[in-house]
Amino acid sequence: MAFLKRLGFFLFGLSIGLVFLTIFLKKKSEETGTEFCYFPNCRTLKDIRAKQISYSEGIVQLIGRKELDSTDINGFLYNGEVDFGKSETKTKPCKTYYIEGVVKDKAAILKVKNCSEKAVIESISF
Repeated sequence: MAFLKRLGFFLFGLSIGLVFLTIFLKKKSEETGTEFCYFPNCRTLKDIRAKQISYSEGIVQLIGRKELDSTDINGFLYNGEVDFGKSETKTKPCKTYYIEGVVKDKAAILKVKNCSEKAVIESISF
């Protein structure tokens, strides 16, 4: 059998396998709610979301005045970009992260202290 014919069969089989694998993994991730976080930004945000979240007094006042709500905070934790240049990732026991995002059509930066047991939303600056 010629090399090109064998290569064609190999590529055909590989493409069918990739299609089945894609369908299987997509279905599995939808059922279990898993996501594949391999980049530092995604891993950091997922780690913060997995912990109990508490708010500082300043954030509680903003929520009370209806300037901010918990869905805005969740928007940061799902769609934000962590600024690792400004963040303090080596501090113990809590690391401080600055997350850039958008709140009510305004750019904002959320400051989060990420401890081993919980995450504290400290401040937001517009």
